[in-house]
Amino acid sequence: MRFIDGIRPAGASVRFTFEGRQMTGFEGESIASALMRAGVQDLRVTARLQEARGYYCGMGICWECAVRVEGHGVVRSCAFPLSEGIAIELADGEGR
Repeated sequence: MRFIDGIRPAGASVRFTFEGRQMTGFEGESIASALMRAGVQDLRVTARLQEARGYYCGMGICWECAVRVEGHGVVRSCAFPLSEGIAIELADGEGR
């Protein structure tokens, strides 16, 4: 398969959970992308100031989009691919 103009076709529809809520996304897309489409903005709360954080740089540098993925620990949601059945939680107090 050849990608035209850098556009990749969407993967298969998959189900995942975020904070216990059932959601859907596309296999291989970033967790951040799926959560943004579902209307989720806050992904963690900072430990010191208790401020909400979410998607920011989109390239895995800032860690503002950190979430906890079952079996993987704390990951950057902008750089972690979505897959069938994964369980995602807020990463309160985590990140940088």
